[in-house]
Amino acid sequence: MHWDRRFFESTRGRIVTLLRRSGRTVEELARELDLTDNGVRSHLVILERDGIVRQRGSVRRSGGKPAYLYELAPEAEDLFSKAYEPVLRRLLDVMVERLGPEETDALLRAVGRRMADERTVPVDDVRARLEVAVAVLNELGGLAELEEREGSFFIRGYDCPLDSAVPGHPEVCRLAEALLAELVGVPVHEHCDRSENPRCCFEVGEADDVTRR
Repeated sequence: MHWDRRFFESTRGRIVTLLRRSGRTVEELARELDLTDNGVRSHLVILERDGIVRQRGSVRRSGGKPAYLYELAPEAEDLFSKAYEPVLRRLLDVMVERLGPEETDALLRAVGRRMADERTVPVDDVRARLEVAVAVLNELGGLAELEEREGSFFIRGYDCPLDSAVPGHPEVCRLAEALLAELVGVPVHEHCDRSENPRCCFEVGEADDVTRR
């Protein structure tokens, strides 16, 4: 789902905003939005399908059946915050100005390695470690897949989780490179596309080397 001003002006966006404040029944949402109950239900079905809204418990109404209570799914809260984008760009600006590009690069690699240390990975199965590395990129908001081509493995991302910072600070890719290398346990080389729509690409050793490990 695309979260922007237009979405929050739509009926579904207004439902999401109301549920972010507190849980509500279909009747309460209908009253707030000046819609029919069935109209609200049709939007809730889609929001539930997308993992944005969930049913949680019910409330008793005088003289009637219990009404289901709807609330925002916990995972949906992560989609609201975009403050990291300008903060990250300014933080990188200051780091480069004060530390210089080489020290900034080293610091970002250290951050990537520290992030990898927080993960549990298979010890003797590099292929399994590759799958973990792909999953980590996806958890960070990317859309990554593992490919084998011409004797090498590639972790290719179709949506960069740090795309707002990459155009002005390509060194941020070093963080991901170090993260993946630490997770996989073999050398990883970054070949990211830093055009208008950045996409991740990391070459992971050679297929024979990975198979032997």
